[in-house]
Amino acid sequence: MERHGSMQDVAPVINLARGGRTLRLAFSSAVVALVASFAASAAPIPLFNTYRAEDGFTNAGISLAVVTYSVGTIAALLVLGRLSNHLGRRLTAIASLGLLLLGCLLLANVHDIGTLLAGRILMGVGTGVASSSLTSYIVDAAPTRPEWLASVASSQGPMLGLTLGAIASGALVQFAPWPRDLIYLVCAGLLVLSAALIVISPETAKSTPGAWRSLLPRVRVPARVRHLLPVAAAVFLATWATGAFYQAFMPALVADRLHTHSPLILGLVFAAYMAPSVLGAPIGGRFTSAAAQRIGMIIFLTGWIGIITAIAIGTLALFIAATIVAGAGNGIAISAATRGLLYGSALADRAPIFSAIYLLCYSGAAFLSFISGQLSNAFSLPQIALGYGGLAIAATLFTVLAARNPHTETNGNSSTVSNHGDPHSHPDLARP
Repeated sequence: MERHGSMQDVAPVINLARGGRTLRLAFSSAVVALVASFAASAAPIPLFNTYRAEDGFTNAGISLAVVTYSVGTIAALLVLGRLSNHLGRRLTAIASLGLLLLGCLLLANVHDIGTLLAGRILMGVGTGVASSSLTSYIVDAAPTRPEWLASVASSQGPMLGLTLGAIASGALVQFAPWPRDLIYLVCAGLLVLSAALIVISPETAKSTPGAWRSLLPRVRVPARVRHLLPVAAAVFLATWATGAFYQAFMPALVADRLHTHSPLILGLVFAAYMAPSVLGAPIGGRFTSAAAQRIGMIIFLTGWIGIITAIAIGTLALFIAATIVAGAGNGIAISAATRGLLYGSALADRAPIFSAIYLLCYSGAAFLSFISGQLSNAFSLPQIALGYGGLAIAATLFTVLAARNPHTETNGNSSTVSNHGDPHSHPDLARP
């Protein structure tokens, strides 16, 4: 890992009149596009049981779809994550929306596992590029007042999109005509609308040379916070693996063990894990990063105990309540771990640090999804859930025993991030 940052990865921002109508259009367009991108990525989840029942897909095959999505996102973040600094925000944003549109069109005709995997990897690459280009576009174009608007819009837009996408998909699959197709057509329409809004919005970053060089993956964690990596990795691995578990196995669990085949319930259960994580930053920000990681992981483990209990006794209401608890703990722990790694970071450090964070998150989720998918051929879903619960226990114990705060010393060239503050309160930190 490189030790020193480079300002070459920071795009020069075009000096547009802050608060002008065109800049407000750019901000609104980027927010709409970011939400639409992640809504499209969540759309297939309530359909997984339909694919199992009508097309004979196995739990292992659906788990592999989660893996391909994660692999596509990892590749996009590592290779294409800095491209908007060189080609501009609009071009890369439109390209990401185009990839997601292709993914939706493929998934509208799923009848074999190959089509599902192809559609999911396109969506993974699309959301990876979108999470970089669109969040940067939001930060560039955000109004100066209120100060928190850029960070909230860029960091919570994906969560809002995932929540809305899962719930809307469940409702359309259950109540609307063309249950296998309509949600993808709706998402395709939203993506086209988003692209049209981006086209008529102003550019905020000047094109600069070095686009090819930016494709070389760059992952860097400054030496002053490397001692935080083991605990942060445990937090990211356990929480993101749980998110992948909900995508891959929750539909079958809800149908087989909790006795409901409602696609809307599937969407609501997935949203129950994602939405409470929004509470993580404000709650965790009241404590030091180490204390917040401990608190978050204990809450997360409490949720997992409830999840396993609900599966054992077959109670849907307890399953949803425990999912909400686990989601809230997930948000607190992830926010605190990210805050610790960003402590004292200079502007040029932040994109490589976020690359390291996303690499840990998606790699862990993909690896465990692949392993558990293979194991699902030999073990029951409750046994798979117990394995994930065991991971939650191990990660929580390690965090409680080993969590540390960042060293308070920073070099003279770093812009210090308060150990008690939330990194998302600084707009530049919202850029992945």
